Parts: sequence; C-alpha cells; structure tokens
Amino acid sequence: MTYFQAVVLGFLQGLGEFLPISSSAHLVIGPYFFNWHYQGLRYDVMLHLGTLLAIVVYFWKDWVRIISDGLRRRKDREGRFLWYVLLATIPGALAGYFLEEKAETVFREPYVIAFSLILFSAVIFLADRLARNQKELEALNLVEILLIGLAQSLAIVPGASRSGMTIMMALFLGYRRQAAARISFLLATPLIIGAALLELPKIALAEVNGPFLAGFLSSAFFGFLSIKFLLSFLKTRNLVPFVVYRLALALLILLKYFF
Repeated sequence: MTYFQAVVLGFLQGLGEFLPISSSAHLVIGPYFFNWHYQGLRYDVMLHLGTLLAIVVYFWKDWVRIISDGLRRRKDREGRFLWYVLLATIPGALAGYFLEEKAETVFREPYVIAFSLILFSAVIFLADRLARNQKELEALNLVEILLIGLAQSLAIVPGASRSGMTIMMALFLGYRRQAAARISFLLATPLIIGAALLELPKIALAEVNGPFLAGFLSSAFFGFLSIKFLLSFLKTRNLVPFVVYRLALALLILLKYFF
C-alpha cells in the first residue's frame, strides 16, 4: 500500500464512519473503483482506531463525566448512561463475532453493498420524514438504548452504515437530529474499542509501517472534521442529502458491476 492509498482510505473511513454513508462500504468500494488491492477487514479495523481517536478527542469531556458518574454508581440518568452504552454495544459485538466470516466475504460483494445502500437509504429517509424532533439525549432510557444498539448491529452489512442505523432508530424514537447524532457517536466508542482489541493481536508488527500510520492519522483527522460537520449540519438540515448520495453511489456500483 502506498502513502497516497493509505491517506485516501483514511479519508473514506473518517468521513464514512460518522456521516450516514457507510465507512465499510467505502473501504471496499474505493479499492474496487481504483483497482487497488483490498486490504481486508483487519486493516479496516485499524483505520477505525483513527476514528476512535477522533471520538475520544471530540467528546473527551463527555466521556470523563459519563465514566465518572457511572463508576460512582449515581442512580440518576447520567449515572446510568455508561451502563446503557455498554449494554447497547452487545448486539453489535455479537453480530461481529458470529458474522465475521460473511463480513469478509459475502457482505463485501459490490452488488450486495449496492442493494444495501438502496434498502437502508429508504429506511433512513422514512425515519427522517417521520422524525418528531422532540427529545434530547437526557431522555434516553434502557429500552430505547437497546433498540438503538440492535439497529447498530445491522452495520455488519456494508452499506447499512453504523451511524445511519443508530441515527435512524433514534429518529424513530422521537429524538432531535442533533441528539440522535450524539447518541450515535457515543455508542460507537465501546464497539470500536472492542473490535480493535479483538483484531490487534492478529496484526503482525511488520504491518505497522509508514502507510499504516498515515491511514490512521488521516482517519483521525477527517473523522474529527466529520463529527464537527454533522453536528453543525443537523442543527438546521435533514438527512436527505446523504440519502441522495447513497443512492447515487449505489447506482455507480451497479453500473460498474453489471456493465
């Protein structure tokens, strides 16, 4: 892998992880369009470490408060939020564990990604149209966070989008768009940590080279920018532009695949 390829993949991961356009789809489709060698799921997970750094840096104050309140066993909503997030991570972790082989093979087929982009675009559009935009993050309860966690598990299929699925479910539950995005970002943190802990032992030290570090830094930088952008964007805008982009990408994939 060249430095240029690593930076491009980091860019795709950084934007795709937090915008509802599916980072995993872009990490497969990018090399597919450019005729690059696909580096595999383990390298994708390593790029996720860059976006993990972006989340931690952007939300470090939130996480200090969440962990502090959770460990002090506060009985209010803030004290329970840490445990809510950890419980909500379980469905995604189970999906990753049991479907890892399909995630590296069947789910990576371009036509599967294209149809996934189309299908889940319809779901995201419906959630956005029906959004009541009433509830803030503080209203979150156990049942709702588990439903959002179940939605997050769908992201094992490239094209679904982890952020897209979690934001979609939060919108169906009545949350404001910006609050839904914050929930999505916070819920991503333990899942990415867990995936990285599973994959790190499989990475040979020789693989941690210059391009790897370039991809990591690129992913972190563009991930931070995409968090900042989406939170600002959703103050006044809806998800329709992302739905349009997803459908356009699906069309390009199908044209290349069949023609």
